[in-house]
Amino acid sequence: MTVNIETAAHRLSELGHPTRLKIIRELVRHGTEGVPVKYLQDCLEIPASTLSHHLRQLKAADLVAQNRAGTSLYCCAEFQNIRDLADFLTEECCAEVEPVRQRASRPANDA
Repeated sequence: MTVNIETAAHRLSELGHPTRLKIIRELVRHGTEGVPVKYLQDCLEIPASTLSHHLRQLKAADLVAQNRAGTSLYCCAEFQNIRDLADFLTEECCAEVEPVRQRASRPANDA
């Protein structure tokens, strides 16, 4: 799926917070099965209320999904949305290399 500029900006903004970036990196390390919220809390050494706040932000940006298994709440990274964001950032990679080189190689009086 193609990400529009507003969605990309929102997701990047959420990832711009160090704690949220740590959460995403930890979830990515654990793959598609995810981990219990309590595990994240212990791993990141942050209060439950702080973690809850950050998870809510990441979930609103569609970067984290949550599923309940019994009494545990599991979180996992939304891998496709993360891939889509990376694709958005690189989709036009090097598109202007040749045009810029061509303009730079023209004599000044041709410009």
